[in-house]
Amino acid sequence: MSNNLQTLIPLSGLLPEEIHSIIPDEPYYRAKQIFKWISEGVTSFNKMTNLSASLRDELSSKYTIRSSRVEQKLVDTDGTIKLQLELHDNYCVETVLLIDSEKRKTACVSCQVGCAMGCAFCKTGTLGLARNLTSDEIVEQFYFLEHEAGKLDNIVFMGMGEPMHNLESIRKCIAVLTHSDGRNLSSRRITISTAGIINGIYDLANNGPSVRLAVSLTTADPVLREKLMPVTKGNPLHDLKNAIGYFIEKTGKRCTLEAALLGGVNTGNDQAELLASFAKGLDTHVNVIPWNPVNDLPFSEPSRNECFRFIQKLEELGVNVTMRMKRGEKIGGACGQLGKIVVEKK
Repeated sequence: MSNNLQTLIPLSGLLPEEIHSIIPDEPYYRAKQIFKWISEGVTSFNKMTNLSASLRDELSSKYTIRSSRVEQKLVDTDGTIKLQLELHDNYCVETVLLIDSEKRKTACVSCQVGCAMGCAFCKTGTLGLARNLTSDEIVEQFYFLEHEAGKLDNIVFMGMGEPMHNLESIRKCIAVLTHSDGRNLSSRRITISTAGIINGIYDLANNGPSVRLAVSLTTADPVLREKLMPVTKGNPLHDLKNAIGYFIEKTGKRCTLEAALLGGVNTGNDQAELLASFAKGLDTHVNVIPWNPVNDLPFSEPSRNECFRFIQKLEELGVNVTMRMKRGEKIGGACGQLGKIVVEKK
């Protein structure tokens, strides 16, 4: 990425009042116009035709609209699109467009370069953490995907990184995307996922924003979960359940419990019973996710029968459950497969 772009301040992560603060001699509606142009996907100040030529020149000399660029685009036969974005410091993150059976389009965005959680079954978890993303770097993922696929229906913070460890940047991103003078995305179409950071769940419940919560549970067996998800050591299951219950009561929103099924590991009846016990008393929905293959990780995909039996057992125990359809596996864009953090220079 050019050195010039590294020195220019990006505007994609700014709200109208913040844009106005950099052009204080202009009327406030100018800032709103700039904000609107950015939300519509414009990437050049010269295309903001309702601004004066002198203002466009001034903006171009000091600022840039986006700080990242598409380094590679991959498309799966099922319609999934994965973009690898180069950041200003030559780090790289991946973001994915998912299309479900009802043609709803969802942006799965990343919030960190890499991840510190170390979940044993996740590609990103093998990389370690390089740094948090800024609000503009998160917002831009959504805009890049809209450029590829048109207007999107949902955004989920389920890509690379642990959202609760970068909640302030995510809050700012959501404020930008939901602003009525810009993209005006409904907060009901936004989901934040966590590996189970208890303090973050309380923070989200108490301080917003008002969005949906998903918790990557995988298993409710405390011993097995600690092996698969080291985050459990500092965030034990009993306290995690209390935090989820608090979130549900405080916000009035149902929580999704995500269970990545690993062949022969967490698919037995005993595992289903523990999960059902964890969900008891909570307004939750369990989303079963058959594990997606990742090279060099010591797990296997569950068989169809394993998945069916697991779901059947949960249903017998009164659990509200569905199975997520596989999307993007051929391009490394499925759940747990994201993993590129360094740009490969040719």
